[in-house]
Order: sequence, then structure tokens, then C-alpha cells
Amino acid sequence: MYRLKSLLPASLFLWALWFTGCDNKDELTKSVNIYVVGYESNVAKLWINGVAQNLTAGTYNAVANSVYVSGKDVYVAGYEYNAQDYPVAKLWKNGIAQNLTDETSWGFANSVFVFGKDVYVAGQENAIAKLWKNGVAQNLSDGTYWMEANSVFVSAGDVYVTGDGMLWKNGKALNLSDGTSWLFPNSVFVSGKDVYLAGWDIVGQNGRIAKVWKNGVIQNLTAGTYNAVAVATSIYISDGNVYIVGYENNKEKIQVAKVWKNGVAQNLTDGTRRAEANSVFVFNDDVYIAGYENNTRYCSVAKVWKNGKAQNLTDGTRWARATSVFITK
Repeated sequence: MYRLKSLLPASLFLWALWFTGCDNKDELTKSVNIYVVGYESNVAKLWINGVAQNLTAGTYNAVANSVYVSGKDVYVAGYEYNAQDYPVAKLWKNGIAQNLTDETSWGFANSVFVFGKDVYVAGQENAIAKLWKNGVAQNLSDGTYWMEANSVFVSAGDVYVTGDGMLWKNGKALNLSDGTSWLFPNSVFVSGKDVYLAGWDIVGQNGRIAKVWKNGVIQNLTAGTYNAVAVATSIYISDGNVYIVGYENNKEKIQVAKVWKNGVAQNLTDGTRRAEANSVFVFNDDVYIAGYENNTRYCSVAKVWKNGKAQNLTDGTRWARATSVFITK
């Protein structure tokens, strides 16, 4: 969610070969449709197989945070500022916008999930974490503290929402601490009876450590050295494999886009320019990741990776990010 604000064992060697980083649009879009959302400059964007569509006119700052495709319908959650400089939470269906919050409050839509005929959006209005079901809002927090909902997932009729150190199941808050550690989750995924969260915790004075939470058990993805920064942003489970993406600072304090498969990390970028991996989706054993890499100090390139091979979605002349990816046949 965004604000305009050495030697390897044989099994790991094959995993490393998977990441060879090059541009190949034909390979990326072969036999599938790739939906990516994000923004370029101040315009919320949807890319379908690399072709950009503007969701907003560019009059005001806007961001698309999440995409979900159900049948022939494409749903996008995000926000757009209005003339009074308030961000308005929005849901686009096939490019047509619906406001989820009014013009006088602060609203953000961060995640969208479709289950049957119901459309769920997680986000925030003013200081309150919110869940909208078919446009009708439910408060997840009481406004005592500033809270936001970052991710929503529906499984077997149960609705899971994460945000700001919380997991809500059907509106009831669950504890994310195991007694020795805590998790600030960015993403939730449910596989069978297992509930997974990806996020981070504070380490040292200014550091963050990337973590994964499964049914109450927390595992560190990074070492958590003092003042290091690492964050897990998105999680996807496929055939028992756990894929997590995010970023970690290298020794030069440059942010490197990363993917972890079952806890084993690989870099998506070479560490010479700041980068993030923001969303992961697995389809037919292929792993798709949306994110960005800086081009210059003031510009960045929105990217999508398939099995580690990168396609640029923007030309690098503006500030751009890809925030979410969804794959269909």
C-alpha cells in the first residue's frame, strides 16, 4: 500500500538459475493475461499484458494499490485526491470508479478480493481501519488509535483482514504475538486451514526485520542486524510452497527487491539502485512479481518479473511503481 508519501546446494542452484533478469515481453505474456496496477507520476494505472490504461485523468494525485480479476471483470482498489486535498478511497470496476469514502474524510483502499458475487475492499477512513463489502463499510477499529487495513482474503466464507499489527477474522481481532515477537502484517493468504501473514517487526532503534506468520508461529526471513531494514510485502501459497516478496537493504544501505521461496532468499535486483517487490502471484508454477526499480534519483521504472525475468512497464522518465499483480488464462 502506497502513499504519495557463493556455492549453493543443488536444490538452491536450480532455484538461483530461475533468476536471470532480462526483458522478454513475449515470454511474459505467453498463454496468460497479466494484470498489474500502480501509478506513473500522479496517474493511477492498470497494465494488461504490458499495455497501460489510465484509471485517472491526472488532475489530482492517485494510486492504484490492488487488482483482482473475476471472470471478465477487473477490480482495482486505490485512492485519488480531490480538489480539497482529501484522498478518496476508490474501487474501479472495468475502469468505472466508485467512491468508498466521501469528499471530506481521509480514505484509502488498499486491497480488493472477490468471493462469489461479493467484492471486499480493505482500507482506512480517517483513523479507522475499514472493510467494505459491496460498498457497505464495516469498522474494524474504534478510532482510538490510527489504524489501517492493508490486505483482505476470503476463504470458505471467512473474511481475513490484516493491518497495523492486527489480524481480523470475520471482524474479530486476533493476537499476532507469540510472546517473544510481534508482526506488522502487509499481506494475508489462506491455504486450506492454514493462515499465513507476511510483514515485518521493529529491530534495534531504526531497523526492520522481514517475517512470516503461520497459524501463530513467527519465522524470521532476515537476520535482523541492528538498524538493517527488511520488509515482507506480499505472500502467495502454491502447491505447499510459500512465496514471499519484499525488500532488504544491502551493506551499502540500498534497497534490494527480494523473493523468498520456503524461506530461501534470492535477489531480483543487483543492489545498485533502490528497488522493491510489492506483490506476488503464482500461476501454473510460474511466479509473477510486481514492483519497481529506481532509474535516477527522481525517476523509477515500474516492473513485472516472471520467474526472475523483468519487463519494464514504464520508460523511467517519471516516478512509477507497480503495486499488485494478478494472472488469468
